[in-house]
Amino acid sequence: MTIHARITGTGGYLPEKVLTNHDLERMVDTSHEWIVERTGIHQRHIAAEDEFTCDLAERAARRALEAAGRRPADVDLIVVATTTPDRVFPSTACLVQQRLDIHGCPAFDVQAVCTGFIYALGIAEKFVRTGSARCALVIGAETLSRIVDWTDRSTCVLFGDGAGAVVLEASEEPGILSSHLHCDGKYEHLLNVPVGVSSGLERLASGEGTIRMKGNEVFKVAVNTLGRIVDETLEANGLRREDVDWLVPHQANIRIIRATARKLGLPADRVVVTVDRHGNTSAASVPLALDVAVREGRIRRGETLLMEAFGGGFTWGSVLMVY
Repeated sequence: MTIHARITGTGGYLPEKVLTNHDLERMVDTSHEWIVERTGIHQRHIAAEDEFTCDLAERAARRALEAAGRRPADVDLIVVATTTPDRVFPSTACLVQQRLDIHGCPAFDVQAVCTGFIYALGIAEKFVRTGSARCALVIGAETLSRIVDWTDRSTCVLFGDGAGAVVLEASEEPGILSSHLHCDGKYEHLLNVPVGVSSGLERLASGEGTIRMKGNEVFKVAVNTLGRIVDETLEANGLRREDVDWLVPHQANIRIIRATARKLGLPADRVVVTVDRHGNTSAASVPLALDVAVREGRIRRGETLLMEAFGGGFTWGSVLMVY
């Protein structure tokens, strides 16, 4: 019998505080109209001072488990994708495991920035298909507001906080058909946080540890790269563009999303868009969008989904699956 890895439940969580474009107009020299035209974003959610990545991840995970009809005790693998972990160590996955009162199973973080959830899902799928796990909890969670320079009008309008999660289980029915993961470090200078633990915690604490981005260059590479990943994914599965029912993209910029949809020939009503409400939540972006579309009844069982993302590194990747 062939073992497949199939998503059986989704969950999401967004912090209560909403920061609108009009709020940002009072903080930096920008306008609601400019932000919407350039990015498609109207608002984003911001974690409270006492709310951390693990808190968001736990809430999304519990909702995913409930949707799958599973208990925490059923989970035998936890993978958390995050760029903003609670601590240097232990991993956020380890903290989530503790919160859920799970003991003994492997739990680890993946850092691939905005492509993190795609990486995490691709890794978890290998565990399930090889029989190393039967019920995996895969989470993307971020508190990006902690590394945003709120005086930089080119970046502070883009990012928000949130978490999304899926339960991935062994199944006789088809689920994930393929995953495709890539990275090219030669572009690291275009999108990064320039300091870290090894290169100086004092610089991190002094305000230098914020997101830096060369937006025009990132946009060009992202559009071209995501176009190629669409071709790679379809070719690997012997499919045509019209065989894809839904595009669930990373929610970075509405213009990038539309360019990828055109590549697939998908109409707007077959593309999941949450960037207007969530902003760019990095590793949480794709699972949050998936959860929204599932809970709204748009994505249905048996439909073919293409999930893709592009992030700092640069990293990029895709997952093709039957929901």
